[in-house]
Amino acid sequence: MLVNAEETMTHDVRRSEFTSLVDADAPVRSIGSGFEFTEGPIWHPVEHHLLFSDMPGDVRRRWDESGGVREVARPSNKCNGMTYDAELNLIICEHSTSSLVRLRPSGEREVLASHFEGKELNSPNDVCVRSDGSIYFSDPWFGRMPGFGVERPRELGWQGVFRVSPSGALDLVVDRRLFDQPNGLCFSPDESRLYINDTTRALIRVFDVAADGSLSRGRLFAQGIRSSREAGVPDGMKCDEKGNVWLTAPGGIRIYSPDGAQLGTVRIPEMPANLHWGGPSFRTLFVCATTSVYAVETKVGPHIEPFMRRAGEERRSALRRARPRADAAGSRAAAAPRARSSSMAATSGSGDTTPRSGLTLDPARTALIIQDMQHDVVSEGGAFADSGSPLHAREQNVVENIRRLADHCRSRGVMVVHVHFVVEPGAPGLTLNAPLFEGLADANALVRGTWGVAPVEGLEPRPGDHVVTKMRMSAWEGSSLETVLKSGERNILIDTGAWTNMSIEHTARTGADKGYFMIVPEDACSTMNADWHAASIGFALQNVAIVTRTDDVIAALGT
Repeated sequence: MLVNAEETMTHDVRRSEFTSLVDADAPVRSIGSGFEFTEGPIWHPVEHHLLFSDMPGDVRRRWDESGGVREVARPSNKCNGMTYDAELNLIICEHSTSSLVRLRPSGEREVLASHFEGKELNSPNDVCVRSDGSIYFSDPWFGRMPGFGVERPRELGWQGVFRVSPSGALDLVVDRRLFDQPNGLCFSPDESRLYINDTTRALIRVFDVAADGSLSRGRLFAQGIRSSREAGVPDGMKCDEKGNVWLTAPGGIRIYSPDGAQLGTVRIPEMPANLHWGGPSFRTLFVCATTSVYAVETKVGPHIEPFMRRAGEERRSALRRARPRADAAGSRAAAAPRARSSSMAATSGSGDTTPRSGLTLDPARTALIIQDMQHDVVSEGGAFADSGSPLHAREQNVVENIRRLADHCRSRGVMVVHVHFVVEPGAPGLTLNAPLFEGLADANALVRGTWGVAPVEGLEPRPGDHVVTKMRMSAWEGSSLETVLKSGERNILIDTGAWTNMSIEHTARTGADKGYFMIVPEDACSTMNADWHAASIGFALQNVAIVTRTDDVIAALGT
């Protein structure tokens, strides 16, 4: 079995955006070979290993850097697509049993779906999990063909896409005749769109996703995904953090921009079938391709799925276990009296991040502050990318959490204020009295008119929002923030953004001194790493703010 063989590839670059996602000559490394037909790659975010299936061989295997490839299940019911749910239970599409199953770490196996309208499903093929816990899967009939499954008659007579709700109900979410062989599927980063491809019709359709999980407004996203010269068909598909769609296709992995433009193709030595990001920073793209599994380093990571957030949670739990004095400090802070007003009350009185069902906020007196959510601060390719900030922002799901919170605030009449760090060309007026400011000047970061100073995708100011600028850590220093707040008579501030232990903490400290009520949803801010974040959340912020979570703030503002 061949492992760790590297091949230099020249990838197909069609648009300049391609090279911001992956190098044009990025090496393609084989981490295992000699299989029959590989599929279903999925990365464990805590144990740091890759699972993948070999369908004709009826075996599931795992790979990690230290141990290489080994078997973990034989037979595997000719499993195909796999993913994890938020609790890190393995969700598996089984061809032999025509079932979607949940496999718990204990080994307990639960069938989630096997029949629809009294008839056996065809063969669940690919699967993805939404943040609300619902599970979407495609159901072509490849698993009733020789080799890829068990040859047997079909019962449904059509091929659909299904949703298992959090309550366990199974619903057909597309017209039963819309797809010939539905296959790969994936959500956009904000889960507002679901992409589904059709292998035999060689196309991708995209649907709007409603709050209740239903799909509507289906339309063509890409078509004609065929080649008479190169092997490959539309199969596995994933969305990256920028909203680009990565699809196994003729010649390799085709990348489409959110508007459907083909950016280029990552060349793979064999016909690819499925893909998934993994590695410690989710920057390694693993590709199952016929007899081998390959790895390619990318500049972009995946849309953060629910299970990926467990990596950050595990780190924070480990930190809490390793620092008992921090817990004691949090308990002392919880016992300390806190200021309350008739428009802002919290019955729990604790300083931790557990839900606060008693928290209520008056939208007419509340403002949301979004700090420093700019490319140079939290994006890959930004001036401070090497600090770990982009990774921690993904672990916190901070962009999506702030976006959700901002949308709800706007609907409730809450003032939304973007605070941007902006440096004029040449850095006039930027004092170099601290390492942070020295590093900013050395990196030529956050300069007006550059990509780095722009807000990240999804957090651009909307009509009616306010924008203030600063050149300090605190949002108050040298800015018009207080003038804006006083104009709207706002004295309850929700403090979000980057970085937790600098801009967020400094703004909360000063805001408390000025007499403002400060709210910090800890999953709507991030910094360089989980340790720094936890230190700020567990100590200083406990004494100057109510520390809570995004969903609790949304609930506190009402509907």
